[in-house]
Amino acid sequence: MSDAAQPRILVVDDDAELRDLIGDFLGANGLSVETASGGAEMDRRLAANPVDLVVLDLMMPGEDGLSILRRLRRPGGPGVIMLSAMGDDTDRIIGLEVGADDYVAKPCNPRELLARIRAFLRRRQDGGVRGGPERHFGAWTLDVVQRTIARPGVTPVVLTDAEFRTLGVFLDRPQIVLTRDQLIERGRGIDSDVFDRAIDVTISRLRKKLAPDDPIRTVRNEGYLFTLTVS
Repeated sequence: MSDAAQPRILVVDDDAELRDLIGDFLGANGLSVETASGGAEMDRRLAANPVDLVVLDLMMPGEDGLSILRRLRRPGGPGVIMLSAMGDDTDRIIGLEVGADDYVAKPCNPRELLARIRAFLRRRQDGGVRGGPERHFGAWTLDVVQRTIARPGVTPVVLTDAEFRTLGVFLDRPQIVLTRDQLIERGRGIDSDVFDRAIDVTISRLRKKLAPDDPIRTVRNEGYLFTLTVS
């Protein structure tokens, strides 16, 4: 995190009134906030000052939020909370599949957004994975600081916050069947409204990133089992 006392947030939204409202509210509640009207301005601000989290509107003219989100998913990159006026589960799942760390429907209550931001920052600060700066499972290495996974001959792959924490639960409890409720509770905590489908999406993304090993096995009517040896 860039500054433990005052985390840095960048709000990216083409709606100037909403952008200023959110920025002023977050700033009044102890966060250092900058704003941008779109992807180009966001790039300029990130080049000048890194941030801990980007609050990103999904629907914007020019480069849309999903395209911007794909660019932000890099080693050491900021977390991302998506904002969208389209608030049904399908839209939330799309955002999670692309790599968002959380999703808030518009019009949003600024207090709810603040709570989601604080929850993300707590998760980022506590790390969510025990065992030092690196963990090893099978041929894989998890870099806990950069939140990447890699194996010999493979370029490190960035994990989203949800993927990182879910993998951490599996690494702490290998060869044990875990239910969706256990993964939600241990991976995201009681301040999350994660739903079963979101866990399925997160695990599907982890499986793709861990291919060809495919270490996460579905146990019908019970949950999921992590099969690799953890050292």
